[in-house]
Amino acid sequence: CRSSCDLFDLTMFNQNVITGPFGEIDSLLSGDVCRTIQSFSHLKLLLQSPRHGGESVAEVLRAHGVKFVFTLVGGHISPILVACEKLGIRIVDTRHEATAVFAADAVARLSGTVGVAAVTAGPGLTNTVTAVKNAQMAESPLLLIGGAAATLLQGRGALQDIDQMSLFKPLCKFCASVRTVREIVPTVRKALAIAQSGTPGPVFIEFPIDTLYPYHVVEKESAPKNTPKGLFGKIMAWYLQNHLSNLFAGAWETCDLSPLPVYIPHATEDEVQRCVELVSRARKPVILLGSQATLPPTKALESLGIPCFLGGMSRGMLGKNSPLHIRQNRRDALKEADLVLLAGTVCDFRLSYGRVLNRRSKIIAINRDRSQLLKNSDMFWKPTVAIQGDAGSFLLRLSTALKGHRCPEEWPRSLKEGEAIKEKANRAKADEKTERHLNPISVLHRVDELLAEDSIIVADGGDFVGSAAYIMRPRGPIRWLDPGAFGTLGVGGGFALGAKLCRPESEVWIVYGDGSLGYSVAEFDTFTRHKTPVIALVGNDACWSQISREQVPMLGSNVACGLAFTDYHIVADGYGGKGYLIGREDESRLDDIIKKAQKECREGKAVLLNVLIGKTNFRDGSISV
Repeated sequence: CRSSCDLFDLTMFNQNVITGPFGEIDSLLSGDVCRTIQSFSHLKLLLQSPRHGGESVAEVLRAHGVKFVFTLVGGHISPILVACEKLGIRIVDTRHEATAVFAADAVARLSGTVGVAAVTAGPGLTNTVTAVKNAQMAESPLLLIGGAAATLLQGRGALQDIDQMSLFKPLCKFCASVRTVREIVPTVRKALAIAQSGTPGPVFIEFPIDTLYPYHVVEKESAPKNTPKGLFGKIMAWYLQNHLSNLFAGAWETCDLSPLPVYIPHATEDEVQRCVELVSRARKPVILLGSQATLPPTKALESLGIPCFLGGMSRGMLGKNSPLHIRQNRRDALKEADLVLLAGTVCDFRLSYGRVLNRRSKIIAINRDRSQLLKNSDMFWKPTVAIQGDAGSFLLRLSTALKGHRCPEEWPRSLKEGEAIKEKANRAKADEKTERHLNPISVLHRVDELLAEDSIIVADGGDFVGSAAYIMRPRGPIRWLDPGAFGTLGVGGGFALGAKLCRPESEVWIVYGDGSLGYSVAEFDTFTRHKTPVIALVGNDACWSQISREQVPMLGSNVACGLAFTDYHIVADGYGGKGYLIGREDESRLDDIIKKAQKECREGKAVLLNVLIGKTNFRDGSISV
């Protein structure tokens, strides 16, 4: 009898209780079973209904204003994709699951809603781990939908079946595995609210395949192939039918699809007032803005008149030529400042763990995440006021309370004068001849001068992108996208895809190193198929220069750092885009090539500029670890 029950290893049976290998004890008198047994007419309707769980997922997403779902297709999630398409949600399929998550991340940053990616079970999900971790560290609200093996087959060797929940619990604010169809709507609503509440971040929902397909399909796949015989055969058949009935019980009952309230922490009135007093007394205040200051976007900075250093997604907040935006000499300014306002900025490696802050300075720190708010404050710095709250709304309230007060004008003016000296020196480096190929500093300056005013810049690389961060000037708020604190390579294709879909009228540029390009160059196929033309600027120096810059002088070897001057432009051509190879012989017509690329992009063609560049000492001393 046991040999005929491979799917059901019966361990105990009596007239009231059955215990199976799935960690379940199903009472014959349980509420769910009673409701199911008493609803034979409902079961008959289920048998005939074409409805499926994927429709419930799509309905909730539409009710929450989701416009795009990024995916790499798999049978586990097909019902979700089909249902979303029918409801007008655009399905955008990519060439790698990580790209799908990066694209959803970009949509979250640019739209203020939750970005959504859906991938299949097992390797589909494991391929997203780096991208999900990046979203966690960048504080991007993102919903990852994952397929999974059927509820009865989990842990029994089904195709692509692994413990996915354990994998994502350390990466996500919320993880759930849907066990019945009726759980879909409340679980998705809860996940979307949690993604945006407190400190924004990724959430994960696992959908076993039998919660997504219609009843008759699931019944066909789960029913015994042969008519059960004997007592245990009948018990097995009863158990499977009971499980199936419970799986679909209450599946199509009317329920609320609307968004749940989102919790955003805010500074108290007392905290704001204390900061007003500190700022009003400061003679040399400085604001350091991080990505949180764009949630929501703030226009309070100009009224305060305080010089600002912008990092992460806050780059571009003040436009490209603001007298308050200081781009150079941050370390010197922090040494001189008598007050520093850390608005969503963290004292991690980017601020030398807090060591760059003057111990005599008054320090106001505001951050949604308490652990980030106080990071390294036990060692290298100490806040005068530490506020767990939203940085953007705090700045608005601070500027309102300080109406009529402005920072002494000589302070930002002196910082601007120092910046002008540094900028002049950087510009002089652009005029130097490199030993071979083009000077990368010159290339970046020329691209920056020709950027359209609505451009969005996506940064994906090491050395070349590090130089671009000093030279290229985002034209407005949320027009610079970089991976954030995790320093992830490979974000380019996905970020650009999401950006172009959110802002189709904008000129989207990806600034690539030749090393990072390898991660997502295949997405030129995606740009072509989905008519999302972008321009990729590739700094091709045939090297992982960010690493080589330190490895060679310290360890005397360039091992594993060398690449080749590969014909990446031909790869772009092969994927339906347009590629250009640009070398020293093209220097005099570089502007014309850039303008031609912009024209072709406007006409619907994704373009790759494969620029051969030489070595400079522009970033000597920069860190790679």
